[in-house]
Amino acid sequence: MTMTADPPRKLGVISLAALLVAAHYGLGFLLGTGEQVADRGIIGTLYAVSIALGTFLLLLALARFYWHRHEQIWTLLGNQYGEGVRFGVGVLSWASLIGIGAVQIIGGAATLSVIGLPTVPVMVGLAIAFVLIAQLPIERASWVLRGLLLFNILILVYGLISLQGLPVYARSPLEFVQSFDTQPLGYSAGIAVSTLLLVQVDMKYQQFLVQARDLRTLYLGCSLAGVILIFLAFIPAVLVQIAQTANILPDGIASKAVIPQILLWLGQDYPGLGLILVMSLVIPALGLGSSILRVQAKTVFDLGLVPQNSVMQLLVPALNGGLALAIALQGGSIIGLIASFYAAYASAVWVPFAGYLCQETRGWELSKLGANVSLGLGSLGGFGTLFLTLLKPELILWNSAELMILAVGFSFGGVGLVVGEAIDRVRSAQVQLSE
Repeated sequence: MTMTADPPRKLGVISLAALLVAAHYGLGFLLGTGEQVADRGIIGTLYAVSIALGTFLLLLALARFYWHRHEQIWTLLGNQYGEGVRFGVGVLSWASLIGIGAVQIIGGAATLSVIGLPTVPVMVGLAIAFVLIAQLPIERASWVLRGLLLFNILILVYGLISLQGLPVYARSPLEFVQSFDTQPLGYSAGIAVSTLLLVQVDMKYQQFLVQARDLRTLYLGCSLAGVILIFLAFIPAVLVQIAQTANILPDGIASKAVIPQILLWLGQDYPGLGLILVMSLVIPALGLGSSILRVQAKTVFDLGLVPQNSVMQLLVPALNGGLALAIALQGGSIIGLIASFYAAYASAVWVPFAGYLCQETRGWELSKLGANVSLGLGSLGGFGTLFLTLLKPELILWNSAELMILAVGFSFGGVGLVVGEAIDRVRSAQVQLSE
């Protein structure tokens, strides 16, 4: 079995919690929550709350496992079930990032729309900017980009206080729980289940968990991150509700642009401050979007799909950026897009990963053929249904694209597992008879 070098165990509680929060707190979290709350009320906080609950669940279920094993899922499964599984999970990871890149384009365009820029040309311009910036080594600027998002949340907290919204904020968790009756069950279940499942196999989290100084740090850091995410989840939600009640929002504003509009309004008393606040959302979008393209390109090169040379280092991000732009131009809600890609990835990966976990804990052995067929059919079912729902939203069942994707992906993966195991046993029996 191929093993990777042990990661450095240097992160303390505060550092680990900050990195875990930063892994999911971005434009999707902020603008997506604002969009959902503007359209559906406080239940729109569900995605952000699910990220927090998923962090607590990860602590209970798999954090210790990842800390001891330290390898990424595609390495763990590849070592156990062969190169085909490693390759397949790597491709799925690449595909899931297309949706996250599309969200950065959508979020950036929605943000700039509040200063009068047209949506489609801005989307094209952002996609081109992502590709160009992806050629630059700006990883060291990541903390600056995250700092700008923190700056925005501090401004939102200031807005909450100045608009006397703290009593509303204090009531918001209870109102959130009571709001589940206001929406179809499929909507809530789809977002919650897909997000909870994704967080458990999210390599953005795993890469930091394995660097915790010790198990005590791991537990405290995860717990603190979950608490912080719960705290952050309700701030934009409550501010959107207050802005709607106080008639701060102009008529006809797109739901995606509500948070940028609130930032613009909060800076209106000082010349240029509103524009600065708006741009402080766009700059992180540029950094995050280009970072996603770099990660996708590295995945493509690591998998050996194309040779790594100067031409491909430009063409691969350009292709990835073009795919993200194509998804962004389809429209739809930010959270819906994120959760749908989460559902497709999770439904394909979880069946063979669950088999691996059963083998490790229960001694039940999943064959290489079973894992490969399950991953292949699960990927076909999950991502096939994802793109079907994007192109033909009228075909969505149960009021939830995410539930439909999970159902088809898990069904295909389960059938693949059964078929693969059956074929493997027949082959084994034939070999024994021939001997």
